[in-house]
Amino acid sequence: MLLKVVGLGPAGLDRLPASVRSLLLAPEYKVIVRTIAHPAAAELALTRDVTSCDDLYEVAGDFEGVYDAIVERVLEAAKQAPVIYAVPGSPIIGERAVAELRRRFPTEIVPGESFVDAVLTAIGYDPLERGLRLLDGHSLPDPLLLDGPTLVAQLDNPLVLADAAAALARVVGEGTAAILIIEAGGSDERVIAVDLEQIDLTLAGLRTSLFLDPTPGGLAGVIKTMARLRRECPWDQKQTHESLVKNLVEETHELIDAIASGNEGAIEDELGDVLLQVLFHSAISAQAGGFGIEDVAENLRVKLVRRHPHVFGDVVALSADEVKASWEEIKVAERGETPTSILAGVSAGMPALERAAKLQRQAATVGFDWPAPEPVMAKVAEELEEVSQVLTDPEAAAAEIGDLLFAVVNLARHVGVDPELALVGSIQTFVGRFEAMERQGLLAGLNFDELDARWVEAKRQMRHRPLS
Repeated sequence: MLLKVVGLGPAGLDRLPASVRSLLLAPEYKVIVRTIAHPAAAELALTRDVTSCDDLYEVAGDFEGVYDAIVERVLEAAKQAPVIYAVPGSPIIGERAVAELRRRFPTEIVPGESFVDAVLTAIGYDPLERGLRLLDGHSLPDPLLLDGPTLVAQLDNPLVLADAAAALARVVGEGTAAILIIEAGGSDERVIAVDLEQIDLTLAGLRTSLFLDPTPGGLAGVIKTMARLRRECPWDQKQTHESLVKNLVEETHELIDAIASGNEGAIEDELGDVLLQVLFHSAISAQAGGFGIEDVAENLRVKLVRRHPHVFGDVVALSADEVKASWEEIKVAERGETPTSILAGVSAGMPALERAAKLQRQAATVGFDWPAPEPVMAKVAEELEEVSQVLTDPEAAAAEIGDLLFAVVNLARHVGVDPELALVGSIQTFVGRFEAMERQGLLAGLNFDELDARWVEAKRQMRHRPLS
């Protein structure tokens, strides 16, 4: 049997070519329309018998279920008689059921005017001028990269319109103009300038689309901003990989401080500063003809896929420890040579506390480790005693205090504490208490007992401070 898929265009039957109107009225065809809620489909139903698929939307659990049911209905009908399956707009844009029909059954496509054509005509925009990105309001991509003219379609209900507007507003520049196009190509066509943050949700509908031409925002925007700074800012132009090392270290420690504080706003802000370092180094290299941020991102993507065969391959990993062991094995294989030591992969540039913990974890992989926290406590006590015996010898004390710190790191590891973050937390506590002492009055001139009393009072105040 014969199956034709016909595009109904964006509006009424009068907008269709005469040949297509004649085909739709041909009595030898059974006509199935995806929805009757379209001007041309509704007009067609007044002139001949049509079968609508609107009932399938009401019973299916999701859109995939709807598309599957439509395909089965059309194919079953096509076994009995020639069938026309008529869809809004163009059969090749936003019609997933059509793609599946073409895969499973010999199908002739009768092109129709796309809603995209009608929208672009309504707003007077040529997509070849600066490009056009077409998005589905039901499934906006994440991350949402907006770096040029964008058309968001299928804003068919208030919830979808609200979610889409909110997502767009988060990544476009403040004051970016947006345009709603309603009933494009029809007699009721409306083009309305809107504010994404105050959009009228009653404007949502089956033939509602949104167009915006934003200044690049979000990730795409910050990449472009960094590239421009590298070209035009005298300070940025002077920087090198080497000159920025101190900035990277500083920003990393500020992020650690923010994480220790638990302040989500501070964490977000400091993550941005760390991201700036990545973008800056990439821009420096790209300007010199080396790697760019896309290369960095792709290299990372490939590495993540390669090091997670339990997710992207057929390896079975049952626990986090197995995942970690697999990760380390893959890292060794990537280097292409057998390391001289299992400690060789631990960077000497890491903060000392974290490096100590990682070295201990590596040594533990071959069984060189205490079996429980209690023996480590005894080792800490032993090292503390050794420190007490060399207090008058700075060189010997430095070595013994180093051993004591190493043992304390081992204890932290055995009780599941990150020593770096633990110390950061204690430092913040000290700063908070000391500042509380200062708020009680000048400290200069007080003796130790008076200072200690201030300290005890500061501890009491902070212990009873209400949570906020």
